[in-house]
Amino acid sequence: MTLSLFDQFMSPECLGIPLIALAILLPWLLLPTPPSRWLSNRLLTLQGWFINRFTRQLLMPLNQGGHKWAMILTSLMLFLISMNMLGLLPYTFTPTTQLSVNLGLAVPLWLATVLIGLRNQPTIALGHLLPEGTPTLLIPVLIIIKTSGLFIRPLALGVRLTASLTAGHLLIQLVSSATFALITLTPALTMLTDILSLLLTMLEIMVAMIQAYVFILLLSLYLEENV
Repeated sequence: MTLSLFDQFMSPECLGIPLIALAILLPWLLLPTPPSRWLSNRLLTLQGWFINRFTRQLLMPLNQGGHKWAMILTSLMLFLISMNMLGLLPYTFTPTTQLSVNLGLAVPLWLATVLIGLRNQPTIALGHLLPEGTPTLLIPVLIIIKTSGLFIRPLALGVRLTASLTAGHLLIQLVSSATFALITLTPALTMLTDILSLLLTMLEIMVAMIQAYVFILLLSLYLEENV
């Protein structure tokens, strides 16, 4: 059976049972749980320092009402980083390469920020659809454009994360396939493709972390407009 490059992004199955649920729940099991005692090991100390720094930076531009989202956004950040990083290991699956998973995370959270804005400050929330000083003839067109841009936001969140991870995995797959094809022909060129594959892997590690941060950062910006 001939496989395509995109078959690596298909949800794995065992005995006909999709294993995407296991791939989504596995990162939660790998994160260490802080103990009740005062002293902890270096891993827990590093994890706590990272969570504190990230939460402080994320909530700095938000007012007091947005601080209620600290636990949700920080947990989602760790969850996305864990899934993205685990997907780079051999014989693993990256759930965040599935658009359905990313939209399942983006749409409810985006909708929650919109509903919070409409409940707490409806005038300001609706005022984002029509900037002050707009000419009368442009009001209907501008409202349609702003409304379309508002509903495109969750789609952009999901597609950005999916496209970034998918493109990186495809590049690594292509370079690795070229390395195996050239290993018996030109050993010198094989060394160059090996170095390129290593550099792409390092780049993909950075992309996995940065895209998770961008996802949460954009959600915090949407939240900032509505609290």
